[in-house]
Order: sequence, then C-alpha cells, then structure tokens
Amino acid sequence: MPNNPTPLAASAPDATASAPDAALAPSPDRFRPADEAAGFDRPDATPRAASGAPSVHAALTRTSTGHEDLRQLEAGLDSLQSDAVRKARIDWSRILLPVAALVVLVLIWQFYVSLGVKRRDLVPGPLDVLGQVGVLWGEGKLQEAVWTSLQRGLVGFLISVAIATPVGLLLAQVAPLRRAFGPLISGLQVLPSVAWVPAAIIWFGLTDATVYFVVFMGAIPSIINGLISGVDQIPPQYRRVGTVLGANRLQMAVQIILPAALPGYLGGLKQGWAFSWRSLMAAEIIAVGGTIGFGLGSLLDQGRVLSDMTVVMAAILLILGVGILIELLVFAPIEKRLLRSRGLLSGSTR
Repeated sequence: MPNNPTPLAASAPDATASAPDAALAPSPDRFRPADEAAGFDRPDATPRAASGAPSVHAALTRTSTGHEDLRQLEAGLDSLQSDAVRKARIDWSRILLPVAALVVLVLIWQFYVSLGVKRRDLVPGPLDVLGQVGVLWGEGKLQEAVWTSLQRGLVGFLISVAIATPVGLLLAQVAPLRRAFGPLISGLQVLPSVAWVPAAIIWFGLTDATVYFVVFMGAIPSIINGLISGVDQIPPQYRRVGTVLGANRLQMAVQIILPAALPGYLGGLKQGWAFSWRSLMAAEIIAVGGTIGFGLGSLLDQGRVLSDMTVVMAAILLILGVGILIELLVFAPIEKRLLRSRGLLSGSTR
C-alpha cells in the first residue's frame, strides 16, 4: 500500500503557521490612540500605510494599556499643575521654622544667663543687648554703622564681580593661563583676608582704599574659582554645538559657556560675598581712624575698647543679621529661580 505523505506535509506547515499567528494575535487592550493614528483602526487590522512585518511586530510589542495610559497622563498633568499652584503660594514653613529656631536660641541664651555662671557684664542677657541696640539707635550710631558697612560691602563685591568674571572665563578657556595662575588663585583664596590689612594700611593709609583692597583680595579669588568649577562641569556637547553654529571665542564664552556654568558661578558668587563681608569686618576692626568711616567693625572695636559686652554683642548680632538678610533676599531667590528653570527644584530641600 503506497505511502502518501502529501497530506501530512501540507498539514504540518498549517500547524506551525497557526502558532505564530496565535502568538501575534493582538488583544484590544494593547492598542492606544497613537496606533489608530498610525493605521490600526481595529485590533485585528493592519496599517493602512504599510502592512510589512516589521511595522506589525513593532505595533504588537508595545506595552501600553490604551485609555488607561491617557488617564495616567491626565493625572500626571493635573499633578504638575497642582504642584505649580502649590509652589505659587506662600510656604509658611520657610518663615516659621527660622523664627522658631531663633526663639529657641534666645531662650537657651537667657537660660544660661539666668544660671549665673558668668557675670552679667561679661555675658549680658538678650534684654540687655536689646536695650543697648535701642540706645545705639537713638544716638544714630547703629544706622551709620550699618549703612557704611553695607555700602562698602556691596560696592566692593560688585567691583570684585566685574573683575573676577572675565578673568575666570579667560582662565577657564585658556589652558596655559590656568596652569600658570590657577594654583596662585587657589592660594589667595585660602589666605586669610586679615593678613592683607597691615600691608594695605602701609600702602594706602587709613583710607577707604585700604578697606576696598582687602575686600577685593577676599572676594575675587572665590568668584574666579567658582566660575572655573562651573565651566569644568559643562558637557562638551555645548562647545561642539557652539562650534557648529559658528560662534567665535567671545560668543562661545558669553552666550554658551557662562550661561551653562551658572550653578557653579552662583556658588562662587555666594562664597565671594561671604569672603568680602568677612574681609570688610576684619579691615574695619583693625583699620580705625583717619578718613575711614564708622562701620560695624568699628562699632565692634569700640565695644572692645570700652569693655562693654552689650555693644560687642549688639555689633556681632548686627553683622550676622546683615549677612543672613543678604542671603535670604538676594542669593536664595536667584538660586531657587535657577533651580526651577533647570528642573532641579523638585529634588532640592530649598
């Protein structure tokens, strides 16, 4: 009896072909509106534009859930909008928490004074210092000291920024200059600013030039190093894009490098202000007399000469208060806006 393998051979391909078809059979919940836009009107349909195997395989391997994806997308957009509205409101924790911390510190201070460990003339209480502040205000010394120091600090800092910014960009862009002067700039940054006061007095005498010179030497190295650090963190693709667009060296530095280095540059500005304020206080404490005006450092030194701890504590608290206000009113909003513009505020604790 002859063997006829034809039916078996014909049935085998049908059986094997049915398995891939079953595996590739789409389910209705695996399509989304983007599939319909591409030509999938129905789950069992093929694209209108093309019915090739690669496009079918790409469509069938998508891991979407149709309308569920749309609902999740809408929920995410609503959440972003609610976050924006919430950020637009006043965050009272930023006000209440610092005030609460200040109250706790004052209570601890008053408790220590009440223990009588030190004499009141050596460790005055908060009320004693507050009373001295009122006396200084009535005499006009407080207003004069705050205005003189604040004016010197801001003018000196702005001039330092104008000098340090182009120098920092130049050192960051020209490798031989950076290798030559980079260690010197870092050494000047770690050098205590008070070390410049005797030399400045000899060079400029008891004038405002002495104070400004010390401020410059304290702020400029910090700003330069902060800018260089920010430039080092720029992805190399930015420079390539600028080169492709035909930017020259000046345009590359001003329009591409400097904006991209803003986070590090802002950190250098904050540190530069801190160093300039500290340098200013050191210069005002040591360089007294001549044509140098009466600043907070002079008020602090006056309290030392008179052995009046209420004046000393009042001057210290005023110096601390001005530094905190500059941070809260100037640098903190700028830093917050910079982080928000770059999408980094959500992961920050600010």
